[in-house]
Amino acid sequence: MKVAIVGTGGVGGYFGGHMARTGTDVRFLARGAHLKALKADGLTVLSDVAPIVDLKIQVTDDPAEIGPVDAVLLAVKLADTDGAIAQMKSLIGPKTAVASLQNGIDAVERMSAAFGPERVLGGVCHIAIAIERPGVLRHTGTMARITLGELNGAKTERLTALVDACTRAGLNIVESSDINRAIWEKFVFLSSMSGITALARSAIGPIRDDPDGRLFIERALSESTAVARAQGIALADDHAEKAVAFMMQLPATMKASMLHDLERGAKLELPWLSGAIVRLGRKLGVPVPTHETIVAALKPHANGCG
Repeated sequence: MKVAIVGTGGVGGYFGGHMARTGTDVRFLARGAHLKALKADGLTVLSDVAPIVDLKIQVTDDPAEIGPVDAVLLAVKLADTDGAIAQMKSLIGPKTAVASLQNGIDAVERMSAAFGPERVLGGVCHIAIAIERPGVLRHTGTMARITLGELNGAKTERLTALVDACTRAGLNIVESSDINRAIWEKFVFLSSMSGITALARSAIGPIRDDPDGRLFIERALSESTAVARAQGIALADDHAEKAVAFMMQLPATMKASMLHDLERGAKLELPWLSGAIVRLGRKLGVPVPTHETIVAALKPHANGCG
């Protein structure tokens, strides 16, 4: 199986790196200093549970060098989605499947418009990871999971092949028959986690250990859950409570990727996370004051520092 990773940042580097390490034909797209370091020194993942050291990978900034593949995993930042989709056209063959491991909730729609819904798989990943320096990723905690599924819930050969490649790599891979719900379950959680940690400029531990911080967490998750239900997503009755409990069990040092971006002056995914909760809340008539606070406070930093 030939797989292309579009965006060799934390997510693409970690999951693609482990697949390449165990024999899958993986081709990576990267750019800038990160590309230069990957070519020269290979890929390193600093992790307590699944490290990779100086793995030589096939990496380029030109998708035409890769050509058509069996599967494409999209892992760029949300602001770069349209440009990445345009690049992906060189990777699409007659039977290519495409899936997004991005944050947010609109990747399926955008890729379906570009390539046709018959090519698109739904995808979700759960991991705390960031580029520490060019060529080197830092994985925080133990969570590292991918969920994949056909949009119609079917079990297909292409889905099985991709799941098998992930399984051989030792990855925690879940095959879902209701991938849209899985995408929204992550979005409910991440839109809150990203906004809370970025707003506080803090890992989750000190926030949740403070009574006011815990109340803020509960309110953010309650609002995003209410928006999901108003959008027609059949979340469990106790979904918000379980999301709070899960956040309370995370490693105290865990930060959402948006806080890492804020700390290094990069663009934020704010418009597609808490920003999307605010837009949908207003459209659907769901009050979301906590997410409105997050958006208002972080908007001056949304475009980074240049």
